[in-house]
Amino acid sequence: MKILVVDDETDVKTLFEQRFRKEIKTGEVDFVFAFSGEEALTYLNTNNHEAVLILSDINMPGMSGLELLKRIKQKYNEPPPLVMMITAYGDAENRKSAEDLGADDFLVKPLDFTDLKERLKKVQS
Repeated sequence: MKILVVDDETDVKTLFEQRFRKEIKTGEVDFVFAFSGEEALTYLNTNNHEAVLILSDINMPGMSGLELLKRIKQKYNEPPPLVMMITAYGDAENRKSAEDLGADDFLVKPLDFTDLKERLKKVQS
């Protein structure tokens, strides 16, 4: 499963690669990283339908995760990628906005990677 992770914090790449070392090695998951909403759209435009799941932070400089979500849901609908938004505790307003824009699921920072792996297993089945 190809997963696009969108977060302005570049250390998430190392974190995901460490936490999913086994799954990456076996080919169960393949991560692509974008460090802005704009970079994510560029990737999606040049690799149409490659990413089946997008994990996006909501709070990013430039294009927010909410704007990215809106654009993804408008343009990439055949087949639509699943979009999980990453929120901070107490971020109820952004979570409501993401729900209204069609977010498929939510993760809370700091990420619980055991929970994330369980959710990914459900998506794969």
